[in-house]
Amino acid sequence: MKQFFSMKDLPASERPYEKCERDGAAALSDAELIAVILRTGSKETRSTELAAKILSYSNTYPGLRGISRMTQKDFMSIHGIGRVKAIQLLCLTELSIRMAKATFADGIRYTDPSSVAEYYMQDMRSLKTEQSRLLMFDTKSKLLREEIISIGTVNASIMSPREVFLLAVKYEAVYIILLHNHPSGDPTPSKEDIAVTKRMKEAGELLGVTLMDHIIIGDNRYISLKEQGIIY
Repeated sequence: MKQFFSMKDLPASERPYEKCERDGAAALSDAELIAVILRTGSKETRSTELAAKILSYSNTYPGLRGISRMTQKDFMSIHGIGRVKAIQLLCLTELSIRMAKATFADGIRYTDPSSVAEYYMQDMRSLKTEQSRLLMFDTKSKLLREEIISIGTVNASIMSPREVFLLAVKYEAVYIILLHNHPSGDPTPSKEDIAVTKRMKEAGELLGVTLMDHIIIGDNRYISLKEQGIIY
């Protein structure tokens, strides 16, 4: 009795392996690419059909956007995906994020908000809660260190000026940049974001540490409070 469907159960013209070999990986659909990772489906479902279920799992973030937000529990809630397949998919997601980040690594210019936002976008755009990061620089604007300074709820992070400047002084930073994400995907700064930024700037001036920018990451969008004129 057959236990599961595999690639061999598909017509030859529809098999992702053969299609990739013949036409290149770019010719494969999102579902076919995922099917190659899954290799096999379940007793009732082919791997390509299982891949389609994964892509349609989230109503809010359909397609590949949704996969980057899924947890192991989410994957395993889909019939036909067990622990091993779920872990494979999690690792694939993390690898894709790292590859995207590496693409921008050589071109990042910390004095350019769009360059900084592009570099951190894949890391932070899919986070389910707000996360704040601190980038610290020396007198030549060379990055000294990056620190995660807070992980908040779905709606708000807790960014402490005391913690920020203790770290800045510890690593002898002269300039700093703050980043945080908005899980909603909308990077529009809240009143709290603006108030915190102003407090950070004022505290930095007293300590001789310049707040260069505060960048808010959304879903493939960002807002720089420096570009908005809030930091000058």
